[in-house]
Amino acid sequence: MSEKVKSPDNLPNKPGIYIMKDINDKIIYIGKAKSLIKRVKSYFKEKLDSPKTQVLMNNYDSLEYIITQSEKEALILEANLIKKHRPKYNIRLKDDKRYPYVKITNETYPRILITRNITKNGTYYGPFTDVTSVRKTVKFLKSLFKIRTCKNMDGPCLNSQINLCYAPCDEEISRENYNEIIKKIDLFFQGKYSVILKNLKKEMKESSNNQNYEKAAVLRDQILSIEEIMEKQFVELADEELDQDIIASAKDKDNVIIIVLPVRDGKIIGKDDFLMSGTNNQDLSEVLYAFIQQYYGYNRHIPKQIILEDKVKDEELIIDWLSDLKGTKVSIKVPEKGTKLRLIRMAQKNADIIKNQKNKLENSLIELKKYLKLDNLPRVIEGYDVSNISGKLAVGSKVSFKDGKANKKKYKRFKLETPGPNDYGMMRELLNRRFKGIESDEKPDLILIDGGKGQLNIACSVLKELDLLDIPIIGLAKEFEEIFLPNSSKPIIIPENNKALHLLQQVRDESHRFAVTYHRKLRSKKIQESSLDEIKGVGKIRKINLLKYFENFENIKNANIDEIANVKGMNQKVAKNIYEYFH
Repeated sequence: MSEKVKSPDNLPNKPGIYIMKDINDKIIYIGKAKSLIKRVKSYFKEKLDSPKTQVLMNNYDSLEYIITQSEKEALILEANLIKKHRPKYNIRLKDDKRYPYVKITNETYPRILITRNITKNGTYYGPFTDVTSVRKTVKFLKSLFKIRTCKNMDGPCLNSQINLCYAPCDEEISRENYNEIIKKIDLFFQGKYSVILKNLKKEMKESSNNQNYEKAAVLRDQILSIEEIMEKQFVELADEELDQDIIASAKDKDNVIIIVLPVRDGKIIGKDDFLMSGTNNQDLSEVLYAFIQQYYGYNRHIPKQIILEDKVKDEELIIDWLSDLKGTKVSIKVPEKGTKLRLIRMAQKNADIIKNQKNKLENSLIELKKYLKLDNLPRVIEGYDVSNISGKLAVGSKVSFKDGKANKKKYKRFKLETPGPNDYGMMRELLNRRFKGIESDEKPDLILIDGGKGQLNIACSVLKELDLLDIPIIGLAKEFEEIFLPNSSKPIIIPENNKALHLLQQVRDESHRFAVTYHRKLRSKKIQESSLDEIKGVGKIRKINLLKYFENFENIKNANIDEIANVKGMNQKVAKNIYEYFH
């Protein structure tokens, strides 16, 4: 990298990237160039091309540059540095760290995990924008292919006993056979379902011919499961390319929503949506360039063909780069008729729906700001509630909503130690534990307490003790949906059909649900543990074996004597004691 320069006059006539900085030495823009001197000089013209460039240059102080061997190398370096530094004036794939990836670990017997942290270890698929869907998929693949989930491989676990794992820790499967299963999972995430089915059917036939009927039955079930999930989720496209991504967009006032419809084996297999920020005064070709560069730049399946709604900037360079990443030729098309155009319109329609939903959420936040007389939009709202029965097994919950949507990775539950019944004391403990020592960048824009004036007063006293009265706080009482504010004797009533009230109700109800669910879980566990402890002959080891064998307490209650006697370490006498206890 060169020394810092103020003007472009001495830049080389070579490909590379340029890094613009402000007076505080903060990176504000990163760009690539076929010729550094020609590209950077265009920023210093008397009449600039766009308002965005004018704003950029108003904040410009100096630049640094890196020479590369080719423009393609510059494109790769530009993508990596934008991802790392997220400059203010670049078009960016917004909040991409919040999207999860699926990871296949590089252990001797690999596991499949969901993660938001990417390292050099393992193979990654994603990012996935639908967290619920990816969790279901990973759960499906774990049970389908029976791969290990335990971290330490310290002996056969419950999953192996209930036939959900091949138990490599107990040498029940060879490393070679286990890795064949991992290859099937890799094919699954590449969308090569027909290849998986073909291989499974071949294996099933061979197993049957070798009279290995147990293995053939397992393979048959796997085939049926994959065929069922394909039939339910995928949309068939007749006579179309087998491997495509359909990409379209919708422009919002501050951002661009991008929709990707992946087509594999001639079928639409899902839908992903992304938000591109920094798009003001940028034409669509620039936005598509930035999206493709950042979307395909890391651990992403690259299809044979990408279908776009418009031309992309530097198309030949992008195609060359994608082809290198894939190892085979990639094409980009902008359709004018036929099925491909219908798919583009379908993607555009989905993008419009998301844009409208986003605008509605934005409007509800604006309404809420107005009703509560807040200084800022309440983009981050946290809800709090406590749950107990006569003071027993007291728990507290914290839920978090960002831009009107539940942000479940920020949820937290608490076992409360305040003796009860004492709801006020429990709320005091909950808020103290949450806000004591909180950093300024962790503060929510609004705190919502499930309760009326009494609960709100307790919460306000905690914030005062912690010197956090700058955080807006309200109480929402369920009976009349009254909103209580600090230092106000009269509650606020928001019309029942108003979106702002609906958002507050959603936060309040979610905090209540999260607290009650945790309380029920602890109560159920307590009941189960104490019940088994009361049975003659059931000690700690037998109790663990029972729960491992039957998975849950309800199955133990419904089991007959012979089934209970089959549990490791059990005998007929104790099995009879257990059965008679529940019957």
